[in-house]
Amino acid sequence: MAGILWDGIAMHWALAFGLVATACLAATGGLLTLELLTAPGRAKARSLFDDSGLGAVFLFDGEALIDCSPTARALLAGSSVRGGDWARMLACLATHFPDLEDLASQVAAEGRVTRISNPVHGTAMMLQAEGRGGLLRICLADAAKEGRAFIGDPLIHRAMTEELDLLRGIVGQAPVLVWQETAGGEVVWANMPYLDLALAGLPAGQEITWPLPRLFERKTTVQVGAGQRASLLVPEKGTLWFELTSQPAGGGQMLYATPADAVVHAEGALRDFMQTLTKTFAQLPIGLAIFDRHRQLQLFNPALVDLTGLPPDFLSLRPSLLSVLDALRDRNMIPEPKDYRHWRQQLVDMEKAAASGLYEEVWNLSDGQTFRVVGRPHPNGAIALMLEDISSETLRTRRYRADLELGQSVIDQMDEGVTVFSQSGQLVMSNAAYATLWGHDPAASLAESTVQSLSGHWRKNSAPGALWTEVEDYVATVGDRVGWTGETRLLDGRRLLCRFAPLAGGATLASFCVAETVEVVAPKVAKAMRRA
Repeated sequence: MAGILWDGIAMHWALAFGLVATACLAATGGLLTLELLTAPGRAKARSLFDDSGLGAVFLFDGEALIDCSPTARALLAGSSVRGGDWARMLACLATHFPDLEDLASQVAAEGRVTRISNPVHGTAMMLQAEGRGGLLRICLADAAKEGRAFIGDPLIHRAMTEELDLLRGIVGQAPVLVWQETAGGEVVWANMPYLDLALAGLPAGQEITWPLPRLFERKTTVQVGAGQRASLLVPEKGTLWFELTSQPAGGGQMLYATPADAVVHAEGALRDFMQTLTKTFAQLPIGLAIFDRHRQLQLFNPALVDLTGLPPDFLSLRPSLLSVLDALRDRNMIPEPKDYRHWRQQLVDMEKAAASGLYEEVWNLSDGQTFRVVGRPHPNGAIALMLEDISSETLRTRRYRADLELGQSVIDQMDEGVTVFSQSGQLVMSNAAYATLWGHDPAASLAESTVQSLSGHWRKNSAPGALWTEVEDYVATVGDRVGWTGETRLLDGRRLLCRFAPLAGGATLASFCVAETVEVVAPKVAKAMRRA
């Protein structure tokens, strides 16, 4: 019985010991697993190319990027070239290594390729490319250290240095003045054009001191407005004009002075031209009104006020073209239309015609005045209307025409056939008795009637002789001439008495009369012609 009891106790202890052993083994396994998970370098798989201290490193499978260092990733992200990672990497390194297109084939042939960049672009760089398990690994190193220590960020540092040099060159040689002022007004930085002008203003032998000398007055640069200009008196250069611009910069401001000499001189020339033009317009006897593209009055001269009677204050308000024409109609300065709507349409048509340069019309007013109105197009769609009072000219023309008609009616009442030739031999006038005598009326076509053409007609209708040749020579003679007479026979046998006399201005009078008519109607004239 006791043996059975001891056997039971031994079995229980064996079971307990097994449980304890199992627990210990489980705890040991957990600790080992935790150690493996938290061990350095094992929590995260290392990159295939990862070496401590490396900077820009790329790993390519053909042209596909497998992995890269943070610096290399930053370089690719900053590339402006569109395309794959291989093309972007070549673009980043092209400035320093221009012949990388055949890099993959060289590595395949040689196993390892090393290249040194041109030191002109800064510190020489070394590019190492090698094949690793079918992949292409590219690494950048500092050539001065012979590849023993790799720089952390060579391309970014070099790009920043080159960009800084470029910006310094651009700002330093910019054709504008650039300077920085503190909140207290001290000039703490300036580009070369600013310093050149500052040095030109210093006395001979004096150097530029710190803080830098001020070119423009403080009150000018405290608050720069839009389009603000300032001038500088520079020895040997005269007065220079600049347009100022400012931008906040830290606690102060950056200021820019753009040369404005050409603009200032152009504005001065334009102002002088406008003054001269205004004075010229003021002396014109022709009324002038210029309307812009929106048909608003922009310019008028005093003659327009004098001719039309429009108030200057009304014109100064820049009324529209239709408003001006309506005001003229109210003052009876426009021919009164029978149909007002039709008249308004004519105004619109006049505006269109003036815009195309075709409008010209004579306005006969009810008070006897006569205006010549001319519309002319101007650049940018503007038009100019010119009103000229031609009442005196019209009156003179009417009187001249009345005098001509009176003179024609007087000579038409004469029994003698009369013709008048100008100094050039052109027929000026003839009367009805001449047309009856010679059987044609040359006054119907004065432009085609000359002494030569009429003398040919006279020869055909009279006896042969030298009379008509003498007449042609007499009309063409320049200088003092004496009147003379001659006679011939018409084809019907009648004797024709001819008289030729000089007139004012080199003109010539030729009169013809049949002898029998002279003896019956005017015996004294015929007797005097026979004596001659």
